[in-house]
Amino acid sequence: MRRPLLLLSCLFLAGSTFAQKAPKGWINLFNGKDLKDWSIKITNHPLHENYNETFRVEDGKMIVRYDKYQKFDEQYGHIFYNKKFSAYLLVVEYRFVGDQVAGGPGWAIRNSGAMLHSQDPTTMGLKQDFPISLEMQLLGGDGKHDRTTANLCTPGTNVVMNGKLFTPHCIDSKSKTYHGDQWVRAEALVLGDSIVHHIVEGDTVLTYEKPQIGGGSVSNYDKAVKKDGQLLKEGWIALQSESHPVEFRKVQLFDLSKYVGNRKKLDKVLKELSQRKLN
Repeated sequence: MRRPLLLLSCLFLAGSTFAQKAPKGWINLFNGKDLKDWSIKITNHPLHENYNETFRVEDGKMIVRYDKYQKFDEQYGHIFYNKKFSAYLLVVEYRFVGDQVAGGPGWAIRNSGAMLHSQDPTTMGLKQDFPISLEMQLLGGDGKHDRTTANLCTPGTNVVMNGKLFTPHCIDSKSKTYHGDQWVRAEALVLGDSIVHHIVEGDTVLTYEKPQIGGGSVSNYDKAVKKDGQLLKEGWIALQSESHPVEFRKVQLFDLSKYVGNRKKLDKVLKELSQRKLN
């Protein structure tokens, strides 16, 4: 799928809503009980070490906590679902709570993210800060400033926007600001190396194409993994710990990979998804 789909763009740029329950075809990436289907990688710690119980499950939610930290010390963390995907609709429902841990950078206040088309966590270096990936950046309002959510940040990646290669690290979406501890629904519609839409509460807030490896904003990576210019057709999905407590009550995915070779069927499935009501 190297070209944007006309129907796809019409559906999602106009805005769409999705069912809260998981009907046929949906996968609950987070089962609400434990983290057995996930792998954790925190900077300066080996894969699978859940340093200070950063990632936990409480009251049916996947949560990020720092109560056992004395200081953050740039120990950025990511929790990866143990399967890669190529074409899908990802749904996350999240909220920020509490205060940032001591030592967290100013830009990371009420900041997390969903990493799309990420590199395999087994290929990350011990001191690597972020996986090579596309980040759907999740931001919470600070009560004072406008802070859009479902933005795009690009650790070790570039994308095409408006027909041109986009190389800055981040770009804001057109979402509104969500202050306080309210739950927010963010979605990523990803079609291989073709097109990606970021959607917030049913409205498409950002679109880009041709995701690929390149650029900077990632450190201590294996140079053999960072093949600049290589299109990203698939990858892992991860959620972040960036120094502010955050909770996820839903992480769901609708796998579209079996439809991408059949334009008519894909259009039909996308239309059905766009007509679902958000509960």
